Amino acid sequence: MMEAGAERGRSQGNGHSDAAAGEPRSSPCTSLKMFLAALSFAYFAKALSGSYMKSTITQLERRFDIPSYLIGVIDGSFEVGNLLVIAFVSYFGAKLHRPKIIAVGCVLMSIGTFIIALPHFIIGRYEFETSVRWVVNSTHNPSPCPVALQTDLTQDGKGPASGCEGDSYLSMWIYVLLGNVLRGIGETPVQPLGISYIDDFASEENAALYVGCVQTISVVGPVFGYLLGSLCAKIYVDIGFVKMETITITPSDSRWVGAWWLGYLIAGVITLLSAIPFWFLPRSLPVSGPRGPDKCTAEQTSFIKEPPLVKHKYPADETTTFIEMAKDFIPTLRTLLGHPVYLIYLCVTIIQLNSLIGMVTYKPKYIEQHFRQSASKANFLMGVINIPAVALGMFSGGLLMKRLKLNIMGAARFAFGTSLIGYILSLFFFAMSCENAEVAGVTLPYDSMDGISYDKHSVVASCNSDCFCPSSDWDPVCGENGITYVSPCLAGCTTSAGSGKNTVFSNCSCVGGAGNSTATTGQCLHKEDCDGMFPYFLALSVVTSFIISLGGTPGYMILIRCIKPQLKSLALGFHALATRTLAGIPAPIYFGAIIDTTCLKWGQKRCGGVGACRIYNTTAYRIAYLGLTLSLRTVSFLVCIPGFILLGRQLKREERSAAHGDLANGGAELEALRKEEFGTANSDRSQQAADSSIDRETRL
Repeated sequence: MMEAGAERGRSQGNGHSDAAAGEPRSSPCTSLKMFLAALSFAYFAKALSGSYMKSTITQLERRFDIPSYLIGVIDGSFEVGNLLVIAFVSYFGAKLHRPKIIAVGCVLMSIGTFIIALPHFIIGRYEFETSVRWVVNSTHNPSPCPVALQTDLTQDGKGPASGCEGDSYLSMWIYVLLGNVLRGIGETPVQPLGISYIDDFASEENAALYVGCVQTISVVGPVFGYLLGSLCAKIYVDIGFVKMETITITPSDSRWVGAWWLGYLIAGVITLLSAIPFWFLPRSLPVSGPRGPDKCTAEQTSFIKEPPLVKHKYPADETTTFIEMAKDFIPTLRTLLGHPVYLIYLCVTIIQLNSLIGMVTYKPKYIEQHFRQSASKANFLMGVINIPAVALGMFSGGLLMKRLKLNIMGAARFAFGTSLIGYILSLFFFAMSCENAEVAGVTLPYDSMDGISYDKHSVVASCNSDCFCPSSDWDPVCGENGITYVSPCLAGCTTSAGSGKNTVFSNCSCVGGAGNSTATTGQCLHKEDCDGMFPYFLALSVVTSFIISLGGTPGYMILIRCIKPQLKSLALGFHALATRTLAGIPAPIYFGAIIDTTCLKWGQKRCGGVGACRIYNTTAYRIAYLGLTLSLRTVSFLVCIPGFILLGRQLKREERSAAHGDLANGGAELEALRKEEFGTANSDRSQQAADSSIDRETRL
């Protein structure tokens, strides 16, 4: 009967194991796989929408007629959303159901992305300044050189234009800002809660590789974001609502606006889908025990090794009230901020992220303005050349850290070395320059066309004084002399033939001075010097991006390993809070403001006021953009010096503490061994005495 009962017990135990094995969610390996896949997809979605936002900055500038610093405000509003909730999400979220909090965040991100696209469906059609009209079956075109009674603008272009009362949509960019704030709020839990979840349940030797994989996926997202931006930039903003043959500008024109809204709809759907898997993941993974049924099979360990027996600091069955967690917040934060290595690391990353965020935000714009490429081509090159180099560098950095088995000091030296090499290579960007376009009245005076000058010039000259031309318009034409003129009117053209993009202006007094000089629509495309320099710029950009990104994963692991495990989630959250507050928000704004100072020709809003910039001083743009980027990185290197000293001292203290701990443990073991030997000897003597007593009793 006892054997039968044991057999039934074994069969019940096997049945329980089989049932447990049939439930994938009960296995820590399967759940960790699912979480890694879900988190990677969420990283991909948020990176795609974020990079698409950066790919549309010039489109938003032109669509809403705003300068670059306002674009910086819009871009920084994402970090404002993070700032509002990140500290509390990182601290309290670590004590709650982390996967479901991430799911809620993904839903909020998708809603914010849809709100960004909303203004397109509210405002009217995009209207750009032009004197070219689409004329069908007409032999007479209006003269580009009007008299005073033919225009409702003053000669200096400051007067209001007709239809101004219907232009209340000019402040619709506020919807974009609010949607971006909501995106920032939704993105908040993804990084700190996701990374801490992985680090809690992955083995220590695999944690760096897993974080590197997730970070790599987050860099792959921008590839598709910029490619999506390239595709949408080719499509006219009002596609489907206007006849494309009536559009008289091309994607290379500074007035062109692509279908910026379309990409936000696509990104919103992808972000919404990324929220689904997190609803089905457990709060914490089961702890594997020596008799537990949740051990990983050989097939599962081929991807993820069995996690060590760790006790989660906030187990699922722990009941902690909100008030108790709030009381513990300030002391925990004080302990974190009292860590000197963490503070130095925070300062270095803030400074470097100022440089990185400002550079990445305006890099497509820099390619457009400096190398005279279209927005579509600039976004395409960012997506297929630059971003893959960053992804490869991030993954290689995590792999090298695992292969070389770098400790925290080795990781710090590795990250510093790669950043320094990238900094030295970046100095060569200053030598890769293009001359500015030759624009009469902007980069060179009318009376001297033999050299470019950036002095203040007048667009009104004796050759066009008979025409009442609005000087604020930007409707460029290319004269047959190779000079670009701000408008056919300011080129002195009196007649035109053809229609749309094929319009030809003739009798242009400013172009040839005498005779029948002509001009065609659009800027002159003389960019041979840029076409020769541009491939070298791209090659150097790829190399520097790869080298700098090699130190990304090792540098991130310093943040995780330099502090106590119980402070990990808060440290990640506060790091994200500080970098968003002091880098993510201000960097795009002051970078954009400095770029605005290099503008040579501002657009004019129909209702008055400064619009988007039409042409920049490329020399000043290059110096301001590159100089600010590299100056910030120089400061970060100086801050690293005390960081290495403090980190070395911390490691020495930890080694001494470990040595003392080993000695104490060794002494305790020796004492226990002595006691055991002493106890055994006493036991033997007692046994001998008992045996002798028994023998005596037997004899008696």
